[in-house]
Formats: sequence, structure tokens, C-alpha cells
Amino acid sequence: MLDLKNVDDRIRVASKIIARYDPGEVVVVASRTYAGNAAAVFAKLTGVKLMRGRVIPGVFTNPVRHDFCEPKLIFVCDPKSERQAIKEAIRAGIPVIGLCDTDNSAKFIDWVIPCNNKGKKSLAVIFYLLARETLKARGTITADDQFKTPIEEFEESELFGEEEAPAVAGGAAEPESVEEAKQEAVPPAGEEESAPKAKREPKKKPAE
Repeated sequence: MLDLKNVDDRIRVASKIIARYDPGEVVVVASRTYAGNAAAVFAKLTGVKLMRGRVIPGVFTNPVRHDFCEPKLIFVCDPKSERQAIKEAIRAGIPVIGLCDTDNSAKFIDWVIPCNNKGKKSLAVIFYLLARETLKARGTITADDQFKTPIEEFEESELFGEEEAPAVAGGAAEPESVEEAKQEAVPPAGEEESAPKAKREPKKKPAE
């Protein structure tokens, strides 16, 4: 069970944390479709950077990479799917805010927002409130009624294209589960990815 009052309080605190940083210093990682749609609108309104899809190893820790970046705050939408981002944040000493469902581990998450982080409408509400409260914390708006973006826009990917939000290179198409990610991984040494060999037909005896 999730305490809605606790969820609301934690969204407000998370927004104040985000507002302390310059927008370009914050990266939102959204690997799943519904989270990506809502996060794209949030990024558009607040100016933070958005990384959609799988986090490529080294994007936050390897300066040699062409897509390397050094955020000062990372926001993850699903700790289970985005554990690579959390792992690199730990190594680089970057604080992490995370949306955590009841099946997620809060380990290594500095500020947890307990919520349904898989539902389309739930994520729309979460990012709607985050956007509104972040703008209020920055002083961009001073009252709720000054926030004019309807919640429906956080549900529809067509309204705000991915290209309209500041993006971080390194995001890649993300499998919907860890199992799918394993299937896409490079096979262990000694195994080949070539097509299976055709079954050898038995030799026919010469006609007598």
C-alpha cells in the first residue's frame, strides 16, 4: 500500500531538490515508454536533460566517450530497469532521486518517491506534479493556477516530441525487461551467433 500523503510530500521535496540545480545539471533517465512520454514533457517544461532508453555503460563515468556527461543530479524512473545509471551515479558520487514501486529496491536511492512507476496515468500525474512544483520552487510561477499545461499532455508522446526536450547522447532503445536485455547481450566466448548448421542427411547406399 502507498500512502498518498507521503507520496505528495516526497514529490514536493524532490521538486525543491531539482530546483537547486541548474537545469543542464539534471538528467532524467526514462527507459520505458510511458515514463519516457511523461518525462519528455517534464524536461520540456523545466529544461532538464532527458535520456530515453538504455543507459550505455560509461556515459557518466568514462570521459573518453563522445557522449560523456557529468550531471550533478540523476533522476531515475525505474531503479530495476535503470540500475546501470544508479551504478554509475554511485561511482561518480552523483545523488539519485528515484520513483520506486513496491517491487523496487530503494538501495542507493538518495530520495525515494514511492509510487506506481509503470502505469501511464500514474506517471503522468507524478511528472505533472513534479513539473508544477519545480517551477514553483524556482519562482517561475507562484501559484498552481499559473501552471497551464494540462495533465493529458503528460500522457501523449505526440504532443511533445523527443527532439523537443534537451537530450543526452548515450540513450538506446531499451528492452522492456531484464530478461530481454539478456537475450540481446553478446553471447559468451566460444559461442557463435551464426545460423544453426543444417542437419546432415544420412548417406544413401548405392543401388544394387
